[in-house]
This record gives sequence, structure tokens and C-alpha cells, in this order.
Amino acid sequence: MGEIIYELRKKIQDIQSELDEFGGPISDMPELITSANLLRSNEYFSKVTKKQLELLSAYRQYSKALEDMVDTIFDIQNDLKNLLKEQSKLISDQKHNVSKNKKKLAHKKSY
Repeated sequence: MGEIIYELRKKIQDIQSELDEFGGPISDMPELITSANLLRSNEYFSKVTKKQLELLSAYRQYSKALEDMVDTIFDIQNDLKNLLKEQSKLISDQKHNVSKNKKKLAHKKSY
């Protein structure tokens, strides 16, 4: 489980790095006509949107993996709590039996 989270975190970092490489929006070039500048901007925004969607998907997978890990931890915690209760009961029962046996021995010695 830890390996999956590590891989997803690495994927998120890689996508974020790729997204950062795009930099800010492309500025218009005065020597190009408006439609050419719009096409360049559109291409930029298409690439950014695609990377943002990849990033969202990676975050969704990452959060799901973390939720699964938390569920597993809570299950383990509950199992440990139940085990501790059982062990405490056994210890208590053993102490009770030992004190009973001591009383029986003391009672036999008095005869």
C-alpha cells in the first residue's frame, strides 16, 4: 500500500512539474494576425487543460489510496483493541483462578 501511495505522489509531482514547464499564458505576438494568436492561445490552453485533468485524476487516485490506508489502519486498531480486551480478560481470569487455588490450599491446611 505504501508503494502505491509513493508512486502516485511521484506521478503527481511529475505532472505538476510538466504543468509548471508550460509557464504562463502565451502573450500575443504583434506580427501575427488575431486568429493566429488565438490559435496559439487555444493550443496552450488545451495542453494545460489536459495536464490539469491528468493531475486531478492522479489526486483522485492518491486520495483513494490514502482512504484505503486509513481504513486499513482503523481495522488494525480495532483488531488490536479487541485483542487487548481478550488478553486483559485472560489475565483477570488467571488472577481469579490463582486466588481461588490459594484459598483452597489455605483451607486444606487448616484441617
